[in-house]
Amino acid sequence: MLEKYDYIVIGGGVVGSMVARWLSRYEGSVLLVEKEADICMGASAANTAIVHAGYDPLPGSVKARMNVAGNLMWDELAGELNFPFERRGDYVVAIGEEELPALDTLMIQGKKNGVPGMTILSGAQVRAREPKINPEVSGALWASTGGICDPFGVTIAAAENAVMNGARVMLNTEFQDFIMDGSRIIGIKTNRGDFGCRWVINSAGLYSDEVMHKAGIRPEFVIKPRKGEYFVFDRADQKINNVLFPVPSDKGKGILVTTTLHENTIVGPNAKVIDDKEDKSSTREGLQEIWDGAQKLIPSLNQRHIIATFAGLRPYGNGPTSTPGLDYNHDYIIEIPEKVQGLVNLGGIESPGLTSAPAIAQEVVDLLKDAGEKLRVKKDYEPVRPLRPNFRHMTHEDRRLLIDMDPRYGRVICRCENVTEGEIVAEIHAPIPATTYDAIKRRTWLGTGRCQGGFDMPRVVQILANELGVSPLEITKKGSGSDFLIRPTKQVEN
Repeated sequence: MLEKYDYIVIGGGVVGSMVARWLSRYEGSVLLVEKEADICMGASAANTAIVHAGYDPLPGSVKARMNVAGNLMWDELAGELNFPFERRGDYVVAIGEEELPALDTLMIQGKKNGVPGMTILSGAQVRAREPKINPEVSGALWASTGGICDPFGVTIAAAENAVMNGARVMLNTEFQDFIMDGSRIIGIKTNRGDFGCRWVINSAGLYSDEVMHKAGIRPEFVIKPRKGEYFVFDRADQKINNVLFPVPSDKGKGILVTTTLHENTIVGPNAKVIDDKEDKSSTREGLQEIWDGAQKLIPSLNQRHIIATFAGLRPYGNGPTSTPGLDYNHDYIIEIPEKVQGLVNLGGIESPGLTSAPAIAQEVVDLLKDAGEKLRVKKDYEPVRPLRPNFRHMTHEDRRLLIDMDPRYGRVICRCENVTEGEIVAEIHAPIPATTYDAIKRRTWLGTGRCQGGFDMPRVVQILANELGVSPLEITKKGSGSDFLIRPTKQVEN
């Protein structure tokens, strides 16, 4: 007999996690399935962590509407879910007089999209705000509503809050096909069995095209991964306090230089359309491209201070906009299709997808209501996700009190980021347990400093093994196929 749910969400990125959290507010059962060993391992895991103001998307597009609506939701969202978020504002920087007209274009677009708090600054004003900026700066568009966040923290917080409110999250669970009754979806097939439902929400990111094709809709819709590569700088050696965009091109927002909530400077991304949806490799040519682009904004950047590189893939789709009269072929798809019942279809959610995620989740709820769903708020719905201790940011007095309650918070495991054993153990036993090294890394930020995990990794593996009751040989970096250890030291095979 099928295990049945009211709503099944496919994909545990930021959009899927937000949708699960929004649906968990209402009566009805929710299941989120994610094919990886943790949530936030796809497009949501490798981006620039920017909450965009909304001046970049084409006016009238679904993308523009979701961007601006989503941006306005972040203060309340951060307050409820207890993740860090700062409205630092952002700059689009013109270098040379020839780039100045682009700022006016963006200002006009922003006003059409309803973006508040924008102004154009002179080159002198930009130099006063960011002393390291290219001295040839001619001006900048300043958008006060831009912000920075931690995408891992955001996604995890939303998914945990969904679990707090009764949702179920199944990891290592890959969608394979729909179960149909005529033209109605009544369930899904996965590698871990079949599950019945009344509604499926397709938020499969890079694979959302393949999911909708299984339902027999939008056969022409194709997602091509758009790879973006990045450099990360040691915060002790390279300090940028602002979010600095170049003027955009037809490839996207361009290669930016930005601060982060963790005080590192990062630069990137480029934008190369590729075929392989799993190719997250960095390339010599790509890294050179982002280095050249970053130096255009901050010429004093020094490669000696780079501590990491990474690449992410954005789901670049060819979906036409649903806005009448607007000719645009890379818009978000957010719909309940007519040809199949029981599906909310989301596709092509690339940048600014992180910013848009809460608005997309609300749009899903509104579409379900329009389709006749009688959504009733749970009497015991809890919107607040409690904050767990963050040793690095606590006062000495608060640290002392915490250690008195649990001595494990007095044992520092990651020296670069000041992460303690107590924090690691708390994440292993959290509402969505962290069971791999990278899952711990995403939640605590250990292993992201200058040594890149060189000192903490063996100790974290042992802590995971102890808490999970398994052999250290079973602990992986990020799931199946990423084993750390093969055998005990000095063990000789016969």
